[in-house]
Amino acid sequence: GWGWWGEDRWGVGEGLGVSWVGACGARGAKWCVPTTSTCSGGPRMLSYRATLDVPRSTARAISGWLAAHRKARDIRPAQRAATPWVQAVMLLRWLINATDLKTLARDAGVSLATAYRYLHEALEVISSKAPSLGEVIERMQRDGEPFVCLDGTLIRTDRVAARDPGTGYHLWYSGKHKAFGGNVQVLADRTGHPVWTSPVEPGSTHDITAAREHVLTALYKAATGGLPTLADKGYTGAGIGIKTPIKGPRPCPDDAAYNTIQAGLRAPAERANALLKDFKALRKVSLAPSTITTIASAALVILNLNNQPR
Repeated sequence: GWGWWGEDRWGVGEGLGVSWVGACGARGAKWCVPTTSTCSGGPRMLSYRATLDVPRSTARAISGWLAAHRKARDIRPAQRAATPWVQAVMLLRWLINATDLKTLARDAGVSLATAYRYLHEALEVISSKAPSLGEVIERMQRDGEPFVCLDGTLIRTDRVAARDPGTGYHLWYSGKHKAFGGNVQVLADRTGHPVWTSPVEPGSTHDITAAREHVLTALYKAATGGLPTLADKGYTGAGIGIKTPIKGPRPCPDDAAYNTIQAGLRAPAERANALLKDFKALRKVSLAPSTITTIASAALVILNLNNQPR
């Protein structure tokens, strides 16, 4: 009464997703999950079809990277408890659906400790494929992009005990959002697709402070090359080339027109944060807050893979 889990049992539903169907009593099975049993004394469990909303090509690319990583690092990569394909699917299920690690370990036929190890390993491998800030700006200038959008987002976390030694306040608590989390700066193109994510800063960090730490220096150089940056009022005073709305309760007609145009051009950038948080693992991180950097970068890589022409 067990179904087997292997690459040849995965298919594409409507050309969009990777799906799996359990096969009761499959012979030679290596990776097992429980299905409905008709055998006397066997487990009585419900079998169902599961689908991930991700192209098969994305899963294959991730599996290939993991296989290459194992070959370079492991003495006996063939003796791993799970194949690169199974590890890739574990990562995708966790990122997209925030599937519990106990469930992932059970479905992959590995221990919980191995599941955690495989998850962190896969996050490191995938996030290493994310483009650098310099590469992103160079590509956008080469493609003739008219501007780039900058915005910050809070990735919520569990309560963090660390406090700011200077003030005594919770370091990872955002007063703006009234929640614990990490501040991540996101660059988006004019269509609202995210192209770069910054390392995480504690949630108490203001957007302009995080931007000065990680991205503004590169954006100043980009502005001198004809690629300005659009941002919201939180970045007022950021410096040359950073176009923000003009503050004031009663702007003059010219300022009001400027604000309307700037807001209209920047509006699609709000889509970037929403696309990243389509990954349920980024809606609330229960791992160490420092892993937000790796998780966000991995999500960005998967978004880029999903957008590649098939």
